[in-house]
Amino acid sequence: MGDKASTQPGAAGRAATADHPASLRNVVLVGHSGSGKTTLVEALALTAGAVNRAGRVEDGTAISDYDEIEHRQQRSVQLSLVPVTWGGCKINLLDTPGYADFVGELRAGLRAADAALFVVSAADGVDGATRLVWDECAAVGMPRAIVITHNEASRADFEEMTRNCAEAFGGDDPDAVLPLYLPLRGQPGADGHAPVTGLIGLLSQQVFDYSSGVRQASDPSEDQLPLIAEARNRLIEGIISESEDESLMDRYLGGEEIDVKTLVDDLERAVARGAFHPVLAAAPAAEGARQGLGTVELLELITGGFPTPLERTAPVTTVRGEPRPALGCDPKGPLVAEVVKTSSDPYVGRVSLVRVFSGTLRPDATVHVCGSDHGPVEPTADGPDLHEADERIGALSSPFGKQQRSVTACVAGDLAWVAKLSRAETGDTLSAKDAPLLMEPWTMPDPLLPLAIEAHSKPDEDKLSQGLSRLVAEDPTMRLEQNQDTHQVVLWCLGEAHADVALERLRNRYGVQVDVVPHKVSLRETFGETAAGRGRHVKQSGGHGQYAICEIEVEPLPGGSGIEFVDKVVGGAVPRQFIPSVEKGVRAQAARGLAAGHPIVDIRVTLLDGKAHSVDSSDAAFQTAGALALREAAADATIHLLEPVAELRVLIGDAYVGAVMSDLSGRRGRVVGTEQTSGGHTLVRAEVPEIEIGRYAVDLRSLSHGTGRFSRSYLRHEPMPAQLAAKYREEAHKGS
Repeated sequence: MGDKASTQPGAAGRAATADHPASLRNVVLVGHSGSGKTTLVEALALTAGAVNRAGRVEDGTAISDYDEIEHRQQRSVQLSLVPVTWGGCKINLLDTPGYADFVGELRAGLRAADAALFVVSAADGVDGATRLVWDECAAVGMPRAIVITHNEASRADFEEMTRNCAEAFGGDDPDAVLPLYLPLRGQPGADGHAPVTGLIGLLSQQVFDYSSGVRQASDPSEDQLPLIAEARNRLIEGIISESEDESLMDRYLGGEEIDVKTLVDDLERAVARGAFHPVLAAAPAAEGARQGLGTVELLELITGGFPTPLERTAPVTTVRGEPRPALGCDPKGPLVAEVVKTSSDPYVGRVSLVRVFSGTLRPDATVHVCGSDHGPVEPTADGPDLHEADERIGALSSPFGKQQRSVTACVAGDLAWVAKLSRAETGDTLSAKDAPLLMEPWTMPDPLLPLAIEAHSKPDEDKLSQGLSRLVAEDPTMRLEQNQDTHQVVLWCLGEAHADVALERLRNRYGVQVDVVPHKVSLRETFGETAAGRGRHVKQSGGHGQYAICEIEVEPLPGGSGIEFVDKVVGGAVPRQFIPSVEKGVRAQAARGLAAGHPIVDIRVTLLDGKAHSVDSSDAAFQTAGALALREAAADATIHLLEPVAELRVLIGDAYVGAVMSDLSGRRGRVVGTEQTSGGHTLVRAEVPEIEIGRYAVDLRSLSHGTGRFSRSYLRHEPMPAQLAAKYREEAHKGS
């Protein structure tokens, strides 16, 4: 880093390997959709010699976005790993989707990486979602740098975008976000726009010209030096202010010229510990060129300034809920690895992308697979709720496009694909068979967009269950629900694009065709007033007959009371052995519902009287009579339709509070409180009918420009407005 002259690439066609954590760099690329992350990965691979032409390997396939869905949608929908070598280091480039629906893939990339490159388009700027990810990285101290792309756009302004990045990411210290290079512009074209043809190093004061397709270094001209003086002085002051050498600032202020090597060393240390965030410019290679603009500088930043896995603290590990001492990144230490991504390959079956934190993973070894079934593991009296198994590791490979290049081992700090882990899911821990451990899982967003589906045909129905279970095992941001009230299969997703990809994978990867149907919420019904009913079940046509008569009274109870059954029979009108039968019949009918088919709740049913026959009365007869009595009581009473109400907790930027509260009001919501939180955000708490928030995950994103977040939890059922209830009953009647 710091304008070094080394441009030694790795060899094309050879798998990037590392035998020690010190020679590894794990870097995740973060940025909004369309910012140029995938193009940048391809440019870095070309410069490093990992591909023989932009984005292609020997078989002509792309190294990223090679999935059929990605190719068709022209955007990344999954985490991809591209390993390259540079300066004796193996660099694992983790390309993440920029679209909000695939934030689970982004979080997996953050988990696997030790540093982050935030990719910002000079034409589009910094969006709110990218700022949120920056704050998450800052909270855990992850080193970060910024790459400005699309500098060739006519409206691109590198200097202005650098100032915007300092404002967006610098927080209280904008001098911690400064450029290391300034763009060198060529002759203006017919439109008056001068293209960027090279970079000027602020520390070395060297010019790096890419116009020939390969970086060429030279001294600046006399008229260029004044242009960089101000930016250079500010950069030096920013580096010195973050230096661990407290005497350096005094020496600088005293007029001493600090040598470039000292500044570069201090810069690298500040970047590695997350205290300084350099800004660089990059562009893909032109046709026939071997190097893209700024790619050499970026590779030098990664190898010189970003930390090795040795400098990262591994996630917390536990044994049956008991924390264990922190593990170092030692290839000879106990094995601890984590599945950060699961995928299905049409040729080799399930494959798992694994990050090794300690020890060395080898083919054919038997490992212990352990994972939590219900999110973060909390100790209980019986230990956490886990799934566990011993499995034999299959082949290890390093990905490159569609190719999988075999490797003999994966050392601590590295990543590799593992074949045939049939019982391992995303987020699971791999450890030694005789010393099982569990890593604390990373936080995943809760999927809040429901997608109700049905098998398209009988053959699809036979394959649906297995296809869905595989889909959910691969993607922890997807949740499967078998709703017992509505009898629907519901796939909970993060958004519409997430749902579309899920359906396409079901169809193309697992051969399951499904139909999307309207999502139903769990409605209930209750009595609005006291009513009486008589159930008469008498059948005597010769032989053993059926005889049961019962009289009941039904009265409404407060919400949440359930169903109470009271026996007030006197004189043995209903024999004691048949009173439970009446109750069973009443409860069964209440569960089935009445005209609209929704369960009856919150009532007290009192058995007042009845009749029995010494021979023909039976348990089944009195069950039927009890059900008939409840139906007769309902026929003469006002029945309220009850809808579920959820508590919404919406975290929103202060600028969007008014729009969000107005939107909630339009959904029949009641705002019950607001409170200020840090970072210029407000937490809005509201009670909203679940019928009104089926698409809230999509609508809130639109309202808040992708920055709003919310959670929901069931509160209670309460009466639906009469006009709306009548509409729902009419629709239910038409559909029956």
